[in-house]
Amino acid sequence: MENKEMKNNNHIINIVDVCKEFDGVSVIENLNLYVKKGEFITFLGPSGCGKTTTLRMIAGFELPTSGKILLNGEDISKLPPNLRPVNTVFQKYALFPHLNIFDNVAFGLKLKQTEVSYTDKNGKQKTKKVKLSKEVIAEKVKKALEIVDLAGFEKRSVSTLSGGQQQRIAIARAIVNEPEILLLDEPLGALDLKMRKEMQLELKAMHKRLGITFIYVTHDQEEALTMSDTIVIMSDGVIQQIGTPEMIYNEPKNTFVADFIGESNIFSGVMTKDYQVRFCGKPFVCEDGGFEKDEPVDVVVRPEDVIIKGADDGMLKGKVTSVLFKGIHYQILVQCGRYEIEIQSTVAPKVGETVGLEIQPNGIHVMKKIFRVNKFSGVITKRNTVEFGDGEFECDVTQLYPGSHLDEEGYLITAKGEKLDLTDVEVNVEVGLHDVTMSDNADEGGAQGHIISLIYKSEYYRYIVRTENEEDYVLACEDLWNENDLVSLIIPKEKIRLTLKNPEESKK
Repeated sequence: MENKEMKNNNHIINIVDVCKEFDGVSVIENLNLYVKKGEFITFLGPSGCGKTTTLRMIAGFELPTSGKILLNGEDISKLPPNLRPVNTVFQKYALFPHLNIFDNVAFGLKLKQTEVSYTDKNGKQKTKKVKLSKEVIAEKVKKALEIVDLAGFEKRSVSTLSGGQQQRIAIARAIVNEPEILLLDEPLGALDLKMRKEMQLELKAMHKRLGITFIYVTHDQEEALTMSDTIVIMSDGVIQQIGTPEMIYNEPKNTFVADFIGESNIFSGVMTKDYQVRFCGKPFVCEDGGFEKDEPVDVVVRPEDVIIKGADDGMLKGKVTSVLFKGIHYQILVQCGRYEIEIQSTVAPKVGETVGLEIQPNGIHVMKKIFRVNKFSGVITKRNTVEFGDGEFECDVTQLYPGSHLDEEGYLITAKGEKLDLTDVEVNVEVGLHDVTMSDNADEGGAQGHIISLIYKSEYYRYIVRTENEEDYVLACEDLWNENDLVSLIIPKEKIRLTLKNPEESKK
């Protein structure tokens, strides 16, 4: 859409170039999204990804730092919550314990005023605001309780209700005001598993009955897949993918989405040609094309798409290391050389058994590799080290000038014999994913940060470590660390590749 603010009669919400910062720290970056009228849309992602902040901006509890939020084409970015046709249901029900169910649901209606027209004694038409009548309130409360299947509970005390019933009362209180949009912020998080599954189905049915727009926030993938018309996957304040549940699951856009939605085998591969990808040391026919020849790629294979065959019949051969019964299927792990592959099957081999594995072309999903190398802007210090990525590392500065060397005082001598002081020279820095290691000794590495993401890629874990000033390092490691661990980062000097920001300087 060329004009992001162009009014579309089918769009109830348009979020245009929205950014949000707290104390100078960005939590939402350049968000663009529209929500259709009557849609059930879910913001899905891990804690801290920005989904609740986005919901609160739609509700009016937070204001965007920049950008606009449009409701039916009108800018509501600065409008207070009470003037928006929006109601919010939170994880904490916030019911009034001293009021019965009727008064809890009716609370907002009793405060609500409507405009009515009348003719004064001089025959002039005027309007005034009046409160709703008791009869109107009673009828609206009755209808709301019928929608949440709690008709006849009006006189019951809130304390007599189960968690699921209390949540339904909170929903009834929200919908009784007949909002255009219902916002739900992890409303089922406090319920037990069985009740949560029941409420998922009830909410979906409720959405169909009401016909209004539902915007839902959760970190639970099953909830999102079960209820949504559209899922918005978020990570680190950025939208990763938008699509139907089927599209998100079957065609993940990147490894984050593939890892976050359902179970996945994620491999590093090479696209040898169109419709052929090499991973796990073997070539496989696939249904993907349009890549460069021998382009590094990420390959996703869902566990249910791996077929167990006889030891001599499959494309791959491996030993069964684990078999777990999961109710509707077995979860099976097979070690094929250095690759661990997860399978879901209704038939279970024995642990220790050698099996063959087959993967059909339509079970292989190829994606462009997002992280190939770490790239930073750096500067050479007076000690001939390099500062980059919120850290300082030993390096070989002679690679900046072919044929150069360092003299006894630490000055660089070019191939032509010119003496250079490299202090404050700006450089480009590249470091491979397999060239960075982590340590729990804070003083051992040149930089330190917290692990903010990890994805298992069959033969190693891919980590993202973020420093205090929000510099990200991506690395591959066979060992399992925990998210949020504070680690220091070690990079051998010979693994740090440097080039000058101004290539003309290297000709000296």
